[in-house]
Amino acid sequence: MGSKTSTADPRGLEQAVTGGGEVRSSEESSNHRGAKGPQFKGNAEAARAGEIDVSLTTPLKVRQLQRALYAKAKANPTYRFYALYDKIYRKDVLLWAWSCCRANGGSAGVDGQSFAGIEAKGVEAWLDQLAKELKEKTYRPQAVRRVTIPKPDGKQRPLGIPTIKDRVAQMAAVIVLEAIFEADLTEEQYAYRPQRSAHDAVKEVHALLNRGYREVVDADLSSYFDTIPHHELMRSIARRVSDGAMLALIKSWLEMAVEEQDGKGGKRRTTLNKDSGRGTPQGAPISPLLANLYMRRFLLGWKHAGWERKLKARIVNYADDFVILSRGKAKQAREAMEGMMQRLKLRVNQQKTRICRVPEESFDFLGYTMGQCYQAKTGRAYIGTKPSKKRVARICDKISQMTQRRWCWKETEDLVGELNLVLKGWGNYFRLGSVSKAYRAVDSHTRHRLRQWLCHKHKVRASERNRFWDQYLYQELGLLRLQRFSTNLPWAKAT
Repeated sequence: MGSKTSTADPRGLEQAVTGGGEVRSSEESSNHRGAKGPQFKGNAEAARAGEIDVSLTTPLKVRQLQRALYAKAKANPTYRFYALYDKIYRKDVLLWAWSCCRANGGSAGVDGQSFAGIEAKGVEAWLDQLAKELKEKTYRPQAVRRVTIPKPDGKQRPLGIPTIKDRVAQMAAVIVLEAIFEADLTEEQYAYRPQRSAHDAVKEVHALLNRGYREVVDADLSSYFDTIPHHELMRSIARRVSDGAMLALIKSWLEMAVEEQDGKGGKRRTTLNKDSGRGTPQGAPISPLLANLYMRRFLLGWKHAGWERKLKARIVNYADDFVILSRGKAKQAREAMEGMMQRLKLRVNQQKTRICRVPEESFDFLGYTMGQCYQAKTGRAYIGTKPSKKRVARICDKISQMTQRRWCWKETEDLVGELNLVLKGWGNYFRLGSVSKAYRAVDSHTRHRLRQWLCHKHKVRASERNRFWDQYLYQELGLLRLQRFSTNLPWAKAT
């Protein structure tokens, strides 16, 4: 997993770097660098600390560098930066890049080198060696270790794990480049950006629905990260960067080999990205920035072609997820979008892309169902948001897996602690709109599964399950109760 941290301010980097310079690492940001979309499964450190946010503070000199780059880019939209490569091997930049990567942890890459192993031998010497390789241009990226993670539909999603050396080098490049490209990204983009989050995107969609943009193109792209064309992407980068060494470094990351299990106990390496000229390495710190940069082409093109004005159609984008909200011209908006994506060499998933008319229909965006809701007390209808049924079912399935009989060997307090981490992470993300019903469902399922686990662990007959009453679970064991969250959330209305 890459870093959740971001290093520039989309609403004025000057304010961020002259202020506390905090780099947020929270479920509220939901912007894990390198992930496909919003994450809310853990944030264990924040949960253990009883906090929602855990922040890293950007060093002063790094903030000053970012401020200068951002100010230059913002003041001159056509300026091309010609001296950037030497910035990425600056000692303070590399040290900050290490801190960002270390804060996010993650597994070792193909070289087997771990964070703990590097720390045992000395981080400063390790960074000095990396700086030397970058300065002398002897640095070469290693292969990305590919693993697969299950998707909700039963399929597998490939995830790349670069070596820690490559992660730190990429993060150093991000620290420099993000400040420049942040000045160019559009208002419609919310993913992987500082002081922006999935919550902000959901709120914007909700606001547009309430302003009359009720015909929605619920769009889906097929394997966006894997299909971004290198040539066109490099042109987007070169529009701002003329430093040949920096461009060559980025190109080398795009063409990194992939190592994976061959199914026979061995390993195989492939160079699919290099051979096809497509794709960014998912899981790598630089991938989100590159993905945002290429999506910017579509969003700018939409405006320049006049579709926003002619069709009264607004876009809200988060990574490869986006919706087009219009005032009665969704069909034309979909046709225009598909034509543009074809020119951008991206593929629209025709099976998942659909037109939705609110309030007659609802649609899901970033884990929330958006459409017509009803107040429980009055029955009044309104356009609102709530956690989607799929996401409620997914967290319940996760709880079921964690409380299977095979885990009865665990200490009760340990299992409850693990459940609380998962519940807190989920609750921190799903706290917009009407959440009470979803919270009740998850709480009820958690109580049921924990009681079953306790019966199996202590060999209690089913008829005696009542000995584990709610008070025992919540007060004595300390199980987290999501329903208590809603009393303190301004967006969580009991409906």
